[in-house]
Amino acid sequence: MEDLIQLDVVDLVLALAMIAITIGLSAWEQLGLELSLALASARTILQLLVLGYLLAFVFAFDNPWAVMVFLAIMLTIAAVIARNQISKKYPTLLPLVWVSILVSTVLTLSYTNLLIIQPQKWYEAQYLIPLAGIIIGNAMNAAAIAGERLVSTINASQLEIETHLSLGATPQQAVTQYRKDAIKAGLISTLNSMMVVGLVTLPGIMTGQLLSGINPLDAASYQILIMFMLAFANLITTLLVTYGLCRQFFNSIA
Repeated sequence: MEDLIQLDVVDLVLALAMIAITIGLSAWEQLGLELSLALASARTILQLLVLGYLLAFVFAFDNPWAVMVFLAIMLTIAAVIARNQISKKYPTLLPLVWVSILVSTVLTLSYTNLLIIQPQKWYEAQYLIPLAGIIIGNAMNAAAIAGERLVSTINASQLEIETHLSLGATPQQAVTQYRKDAIKAGLISTLNSMMVVGLVTLPGIMTGQLLSGINPLDAASYQILIMFMLAFANLITTLLVTYGLCRQFFNSIA
């Protein structure tokens, strides 16, 4: 396999020219996206350069605490973003989302590292950070979608829920179907990705591995592992988030 072709400053400037053309086309068509595209491009450059320097430091430092701090920051940012996308802001919503993503990430990474990849050091940044980042990002989206779906559905179905309760149903029974629908909504993206991966889409991590010169079969093997990890982690996340949210709607849930 050939070594990865390095991109220099000139190459990045040429890449930036594509955004300039995109902004120009937006202005030509009067779409009003010029400022958003410019801001998004600037943030992309800044955030990825900062991330690159931070990862270089963490990789070189080779310390479990540095890896844990880095992952904790990622987890907190993801939890805040997911919380902000759920319309009903309960006081305990942020801790609920944070713990849900944490539990799913820890369980998934523990299983993967201990039984499958088995690196020499459990905190090997080369494996732990990329895998955790993928899990946290997807769990964040699943939590936000499932949480918002559950909250909006329950708020719109209060009369139906009160009817079930008046007929003797427990709070848990009264919202069971809404919770199931919310969990399914949170997993739609994952299921769709699993159905078309390799046919319609070539996943980003597999693309990155192929660009780095890894054997295509090895890249496919890792992508299979990642898809199964995401299904596992996202289901756990949505189960925990929806369970916690259901408890917020009632003083006591059976």
